[in-house]
Amino acid sequence: MSKTDKIKNFDPNNLGDKNANIFGLPFTTDEAEVVIVPVPWEVTVSYSAGTAKGPAAVFDASFQVDLFDPNIRDAWKIGLAMDEIPAAIEKKSNALRKKAETYIGMLEDGKSPDKNPLMKNIQTEVNAACREMNAWVKERVLHFMNKKKVVALLGGDHSTPYGMMQALAEKHKSYGILQIDAHADLRDAYEGFEFSHASIMFNALKIKQVSKLVQVGIRDYCEAEHDIVKNSKGRVVSFYDRDIKHAQYEGRSWAKTCEKIIKELPDKIYLSFDIDGLDPKLCPNTGTPVSGGFETEQILFLVQKIVESKKTIIAFDINEVAPGKDEWDANVGARMLYRIANLVAKSNKRV
Repeated sequence: MSKTDKIKNFDPNNLGDKNANIFGLPFTTDEAEVVIVPVPWEVTVSYSAGTAKGPAAVFDASFQVDLFDPNIRDAWKIGLAMDEIPAAIEKKSNALRKKAETYIGMLEDGKSPDKNPLMKNIQTEVNAACREMNAWVKERVLHFMNKKKVVALLGGDHSTPYGMMQALAEKHKSYGILQIDAHADLRDAYEGFEFSHASIMFNALKIKQVSKLVQVGIRDYCEAEHDIVKNSKGRVVSFYDRDIKHAQYEGRSWAKTCEKIIKELPDKIYLSFDIDGLDPKLCPNTGTPVSGGFETEQILFLVQKIVESKKTIIAFDINEVAPGKDEWDANVGARMLYRIANLVAKSNKRV
């Protein structure tokens, strides 16, 4: 059956068919305009685990999402599909996570990989595996980009998009990153892991095609990270949660703050959305929840305003969704994924 026939025969008002693709949609990755690459990886998480289960949990929760989008008529017709969850990536993540936990425990006890052969071996193995994961992500993302798809990545922890950023660097001479996050993620090889979830933006700044990093909602960061922002000569601009809230208390609207954020962004934008950028009541099981943060509609409003500004969101990720004991986090993640995917499709003139 062709995509046209599938659209003709699909009823978006029915219950989602769990035999279909994500959100109960009937499209394959060849037919979809937006393709989601799931990356069930969380080797370097430093607080609570569970994000490796995020892609599967979001997929399962997606069938409860209503497909009507009031901002984009018949948005579901764009075509959204998720690639197969890579079992080999998840298996390796689970195995190395146990070793990383041993390493982190020894680190917390005051031991050092420089003096402990077991720690050094784990550190070397984890760093090598993370490079392999990055290479796999880059290859998979380029596979779909070469098919002219708009690509999204669904983590996993926040280390997972690095390969995607490298892929974008092969397709674009220059682009900026809009990071929605509770954390700055500017630590240099956090805990000795070069590709730590807490080092993703430090590593991103090594990519010469990344012209600017605009961080929004940051509320948990160390002095060294603050100094990187301060000394970046404008390459990194942070809109701290505290400053956003204080401005609101003094009467500045979120719309005005969004205008300031958008002015800092270049014409091509990669959106990296750590779910812990939201208020933790919306993501209580995420790896490192932090008090404060945004409501869902605040983020969607910002993304919508970027689209209206005629800047292009060239790709995006959502990461750090951990399901916990119920579907709440995945429920929120699935709804954000659907709405953002629709807006990004519109930004790329796929509507």
